[in-house]
Amino acid sequence: MDSEGRTTADTARNDPLVQLSLDRLRQRTSMKWRAYPADVLPLWVAEMDVPLAPAVVAALHEAIDLGDTGYPYGRAYAEALADFARERWHWDGLRVEDTAIVPDVMLGVVELLRLVTDPGDAVVVCSPVYPPFYAFVSHDGREIVEAPLGADLRIDLDTLEGAFVRARDDGRRGAAFLMSNPHNPTGVVHTREELRAVAELARAHGVRVVSDEIHGPLVLPGAAFTPFLSVPGAENGLAVTSASKAWNLAGLKAAVTFAGPEAAADLRRMPEEVSHGPSHLGIIAHTAALRSGRDWLDDLLTGLDANRRLLGRLVERHLPGVTYRRPEATYLAWLDCTALDLHDDRADGPGVVSDLAGPARMFHDRARVALSSGHVFGTGGAGCVRLNFATSPAVLREAVERMGRAIADL
Repeated sequence: MDSEGRTTADTARNDPLVQLSLDRLRQRTSMKWRAYPADVLPLWVAEMDVPLAPAVVAALHEAIDLGDTGYPYGRAYAEALADFARERWHWDGLRVEDTAIVPDVMLGVVELLRLVTDPGDAVVVCSPVYPPFYAFVSHDGREIVEAPLGADLRIDLDTLEGAFVRARDDGRRGAAFLMSNPHNPTGVVHTREELRAVAELARAHGVRVVSDEIHGPLVLPGAAFTPFLSVPGAENGLAVTSASKAWNLAGLKAAVTFAGPEAAADLRRMPEEVSHGPSHLGIIAHTAALRSGRDWLDDLLTGLDANRRLLGRLVERHLPGVTYRRPEATYLAWLDCTALDLHDDRADGPGVVSDLAGPARMFHDRARVALSSGHVFGTGGAGCVRLNFATSPAVLREAVERMGRAIADL
């Protein structure tokens, strides 16, 4: 076992998570490293503590050297994604002609929902879920209908069907299910059988599915990612993804939307001006990541797998009363702290990602560790926190030990 509590087998020689020092990371000017004071360890927003993949660095340097900073053109990004899907997900159904580029995943979600719903229509979400699902959807005039996850943190099909019925009440023209696949914040990977059941329910109730698949490349050993559009019954579905989360490219804006064969005509109705939003450099970076950054991704996944195991040991040792279910995907851990009996002030409701309450407030104030507050993820989130473990084992160990001392002092 190494000095950070990981075994030799856990530690990859090329693990991107161990290549940057904390001092080096604190030179960054992004949200993760500037939203809190320097004495706070930031394990909240979905940014990773890694250097860029060499293939991405090379592609960006080449573009800068050429002065290639104009408007985006062509379908290289979608072609790279289709090739990645064939190799990694064994799916050859992503048709490049049925894609469109958008500025990022959440703006793509909004545009896709506009194609299949009207203002006042309902959008179903499975809570607890990524807070922007609430904010972006409600700000665009749609009504959120929650279908809370089951006690096992998986989609409860009976609850989902009830939400679909409510979503079609009051004579609404349309309704949609905005799905997180894999699920953020729980890290659950929906199985092919679960997704097929979702598709059947959606068709039976006239609900269109929009699948956010940004974490698809981040499925960890022991699970397999299934694109929603690959299952029978999903032919009228829509999806959106990017290389942003898997290669740490949030600041290089670009994403791809894609449609099942029955939804291709819907996607063609997307306004032409939407395609002006993605960054040309972003498209270059994302394309390079998908085409030439796969070995780097494999090293990252090895490091994330090691860190999720390390986190389990640290929680067991230092955080009595906290429940940790090992995520199947993402680099986000959902920690149930309800046994600590800390009050949650939910005045601002779900979607307000900067709001701290309950255990997140306590860990911030007493441990100087920044986590995402569970209550902003909607029903089922109160009393929980989301922890980003895409960091070095040294930082992860220090953060959890601080949290443990804070619990001991309660």
